[in-house]
Amino acid sequence: MIRVREDFNEKDGIVDTGRKLEVLKTAVIYGADAVYIGGEAFGLRAKAHNFSREEMKEGIAFAHERGVKVYVTANILAHNDDLPGVEAYFEEMKDISPDALIISDPGVFAIARRVIPHMELHISTQANNTNYGTYLFWHQLGAKRVVTARELSLNEIKEIRAHIPEDMEIESFIHGAMCISYSGRCLLSNFFVGRDANQGACTHPCRWKYSIVEETRPGEYMPVYENERGTYIFNSRDLCMIEHIPEMIDAGIDSFKIEGRMKTALYVATVARTYRKALNDYMRDPALYRANLEWYKEEIGKCTYREFTTGFYFGKPTEDAQIYDNNTYVKNYIYLGTAEESDGRGRCRIQQKNKFSLGEMIEVMKPDGRNLKASVRDIRDLEGNPQESAPHPKQMLWVDLGVDVETSDILRKKEETGAGEGKA
Repeated sequence: MIRVREDFNEKDGIVDTGRKLEVLKTAVIYGADAVYIGGEAFGLRAKAHNFSREEMKEGIAFAHERGVKVYVTANILAHNDDLPGVEAYFEEMKDISPDALIISDPGVFAIARRVIPHMELHISTQANNTNYGTYLFWHQLGAKRVVTARELSLNEIKEIRAHIPEDMEIESFIHGAMCISYSGRCLLSNFFVGRDANQGACTHPCRWKYSIVEETRPGEYMPVYENERGTYIFNSRDLCMIEHIPEMIDAGIDSFKIEGRMKTALYVATVARTYRKALNDYMRDPALYRANLEWYKEEIGKCTYREFTTGFYFGKPTEDAQIYDNNTYVKNYIYLGTAEESDGRGRCRIQQKNKFSLGEMIEVMKPDGRNLKASVRDIRDLEGNPQESAPHPKQMLWVDLGVDVETSDILRKKEETGAGEGKA
C-alpha cells in the first residue's frame, strides 16, 4: 500500500503489489508510504507471484529503510482445514514483522489476536463493512483500521466517520479494478471451475463472454447483448477517483487504496506517482490541484486500464459502469524497463521488458513527477556488442538516451495503436 503521511495530513494511500519485489520497490520509490503484499498462503492472490518468507523480509527491510510500511494480507474466508496452518503462519509473522495484517475472517482474526497480540490488524473489504455498527464491532475487538465495502457512497462513509472513535481508521479504494460481486465475495469461479475466489484462486469469469440457452433448444446460444466483438455482461470499468480527492478527504477517509493486483511496475509507478502528486498538490493548495487536473488524467491514461468509473461513491452505478462489447484493456504506453544502474552521462542498464529500437522516441519517467523525452541513441549488450533493436525479453542491456537518467527511472514508449494487447 502507499501511505501518504507528512504531505497529506496523516492521510494515506495504498498500492496492492500482490506480485514481487520489483513492484514493491517501485511502489515505494514512486510515492507509496505503505504497500500491502501477499505471502505464499492465506491471501486472495493464489495465482499471483506472491512473496516467500525471504522476499517478505527483504521487501519490508527495503520499505522500512525509506520510512514506508508493509502490510501482509491474510484475508481468505477460512475453512476448518485452514485454521492450523493460519496459526503456524502467524507464528512466522513474529519474525517477519510486517506493520499490520489484513484479515476478513473472524476466526482468523481471533487467532491473530492470540498468537501476535501486539500486531496491528486491519479488516479487509471482504468482510462486507457497510455500516458504523460493524466498524464499532471490529474496534472493540482490537482492529485499528477497517476497509470500506466498495458498495458504499461517500455520504455513507462520512456518516460512518461521525459514529466511530477518532483513532479508528477508515480505508477506501481510490483506483483500480472493480469486482462484479458484493465486496469481492464472488462464487462464479468456484461454480464454473472449482477455484474459489474467497480462497484466493479466482479465474475472473466476470471477464468472460456469455450467452443464454433455452432449455429445450440445447446448443442454440442467444446473446444477452452483443455487437461484433461479443457479450461481456459482467465486465466492470476500473475505478478512478483522481478528480474527486477533495470529496474523499471530506468524507473522513484516512487511507486511500490503489488496487494493483498482478500489475506491472509501470502501472504501479504511474498510478502511485500521479495520486502522490495530486494529494500533495491538494494539501499544498486546492487551486494547484484543480489547475493540474488535466495532467493527472493524462498521466493516469498512460497505464493499462479498462475505461473508468466512480463506482458507488456518488450513488448506485448505472449500466454505463459496465463494458459490454469486449474484455480487453486500453494500453497507451509500453513498459521498456527500469534503470538499474546509470553512468551519469545518459546511459543506463536495464532488463528489457518489451521491444524497442534505435532512433525511437521514448519517455523517461522519474519518481519526482518529471517526464523526459529521449531518443534511443545506442543499444549494447553487457559484452558491449551493438544492437539495432532490443527484441529479446529480459535481456540485460546498456542504453544511451542522452538525457539525465538515474537509477529507478522507468523507460516507457507510446503504443502506436493505443489498443489493448491482452486480456485482463
